[in-house]
Amino acid sequence: MVASIVRQLTKGLSAEELEAAGFAPYYVDHTGGIWPQAAGGIPFNACEFQSKGDALTDLFEDMAAEGAIV
Repeated sequence: MVASIVRQLTKGLSAEELEAAGFAPYYVDHTGGIWPQAAGGIPFNACEFQSKGDALTDLFEDMAAEGAIV
């Protein structure tokens, strides 16, 4: 739920606004995808999931992680 709120609040921001808000390093890694992490920047168990900001890539990765036939 928190990730959804963050996504809604940052959706449509310009590159300058993202950089001013401190999202530049995050955006380089994950674009618009949400990547939950602790306040210290340590991601939750990253072996479990991934987010690259592209819906098809994220869906493909999720299906592969679940062992779905792709």
